[in-house]
Amino acid sequence: MGHMTASNDAWPALPVAEWASTRDTLQLWTQIVGKVRMVSTPVMSHWWNVPLYVTSRGLTTSLIPRDHRAFQIDFDLLADRLDITVTDGTSASLPLRSGPVADFYRQLMEQLDLLGLHTDLWTMPVEIPDAVPFDDDTSHTTYDGDQARAFWRLLVQSSRVFEEFRSRFVGKVSPVHLFWGALDLAVSRFSGESAPPHPGGAPNCGPHVMWEAYSHEVSSAGYWPGPDGEGIFYSYAYPVPDGFADADIAVPGAYYDVQLGEFVLPYELVRSAADPDRLLLEFLQATYAAAADHAGWNRAALERS
Repeated sequence: MGHMTASNDAWPALPVAEWASTRDTLQLWTQIVGKVRMVSTPVMSHWWNVPLYVTSRGLTTSLIPRDHRAFQIDFDLLADRLDITVTDGTSASLPLRSGPVADFYRQLMEQLDLLGLHTDLWTMPVEIPDAVPFDDDTSHTTYDGDQARAFWRLLVQSSRVFEEFRSRFVGKVSPVHLFWGALDLAVSRFSGESAPPHPGGAPNCGPHVMWEAYSHEVSSAGYWPGPDGEGIFYSYAYPVPDGFADADIAVPGAYYDVQLGEFVLPYELVRSAADPDRLLLEFLQATYAAAADHAGWNRAALERS
């Protein structure tokens, strides 16, 4: 892969403090759209039937079956528009603009009804402390299209590097996908061994959610637009193998965050690096190796030589 040099266009600056209001609104919108996918599809390994995917214009659910038809919902962040397209040729759109989350929820449900795609879902957000139901939320109202597009461009670049990292693994590995619970882009590798029941604890997530997500031994990495700065690239293992937190991964600027329980690399260091791809790949590879080695994974069988 030809490595890209740093560019403000390719790897945009995205200070959390500046875009947090838009981020929080966008996260709730993605939860609503993601739940439409979730309730319309069979449960896949580790909830792989619920995330969104990065596209050339924003984010998509991918194709969702509904009886003899199928549909998908796309965030067109270049046009500040949400599109619902159906395989019978019908479609509907909503503008993406500032306004209460409750209005977005109501408008989306109305358009689905008009298309004959009525969908019932639990309106409580997940993984967000002190959340209020979508249909009652009048406090999250901010949407700045330029900020949303910067986030999307960040995801485009991160996805490209994550895909290169993903290609190096021949064992079970997740797609590169955006989980709307925390609005994080993630890719996960699995050893093939089962894992002990996860203790859970995420807001509004029953124990079955984490049991499914972490049913098998995993090394997972991603990008999260929090908690401060410009967000972080992260890497963790479940269950946490002995010695993992103390591993010397030798990646400049990366460290183990005890509070988060994962290795982190500030996004700002990646975007400002002479070779962002190389630094990010070094972080992904080194943290995975620390997890796999300390947990005794059969790396020779799982990795592409």
